[in-house]
Amino acid sequence: MDTEWKGKSRGSVLGYKIFVFLIKKIGLSAAYLILYFVAIYFCVFSLSSSKSIHYYLHKRLGHGKYKSILKIFRSYYVFGQTIIDKVAISSGLRDKFTYTFDGVELINEALRQKKGGILISAHLGNFEIAEHFFGELEENASISILTTNTEHTAIKDYLESVMQKSAINYIYINEDLSHIFEINAALARNEIVCITGDRYLEGSKYLTQDLLGQEARFPSGPFLLASRLKVPILFVYVMKETNTHYHLYARKAIAKQRDAKGLLKEYTESVQWILDKYPLQWFNYFDFWNVKNK
Repeated sequence: MDTEWKGKSRGSVLGYKIFVFLIKKIGLSAAYLILYFVAIYFCVFSLSSSKSIHYYLHKRLGHGKYKSILKIFRSYYVFGQTIIDKVAISSGLRDKFTYTFDGVELINEALRQKKGGILISAHLGNFEIAEHFFGELEENASISILTTNTEHTAIKDYLESVMQKSAINYIYINEDLSHIFEINAALARNEIVCITGDRYLEGSKYLTQDLLGQEARFPSGPFLLASRLKVPILFVYVMKETNTHYHLYARKAIAKQRDAKGLLKEYTESVQWILDKYPLQWFNYFDFWNVKNK
């Protein structure tokens, strides 16, 4: 079975419909309860992703072999919770959750420079609800997310039909590099452009850097691009702390301009810092380190 990330997430429209029904008609607790069975299903039938997350827990974090097996379930469960929370918050239940803002003043400071800003995140926590934090910004900034256009369109269409219209714009990565012009245009309007830096697609250009004591490949694009633009760069994560509480972290990058490798090193250090706090909230269910014969 292939273990590289293909740019797609798993799931079905029916599964999302069930959870949306539970959230709206019964409440979050009912959706979380059903999630136990979904997490068990993935533990049993998604062996490739389970193997990858076990390697992360056992070999990279140093948890015992059998403790790591038990934590695979917990990882799937927390991941499911973040999806449920995203649907709930985007469906008008934002007030059911509480939020801590840690470093949001750095984003405000960046926007006051009128150059826009690059936020580099990872598949950690629940970054997709970040727009609900950004409503607290002093500047009325628009947000664009750089992403692939390979997600299941049926799921996207369904979620758009049941959730409140998002203020986020999406910039899709294109082979003709036209997304570069869209990014520059957004920054010229003093907008925020969000990029994830932790998923390398097989066959694309990459940089290498140690993470958790093992060399890994990272997509070169986010770091080459961000290091060349004369705009503020921040690392931002939105982490789940309890069933109904989230914590936003924003930290300013200090790497020199045009130093993509230095920016990547700083990024991996920030990712490791977050993983020390929230080890079960890194949702990279594939062979991230590309380590054979584990």
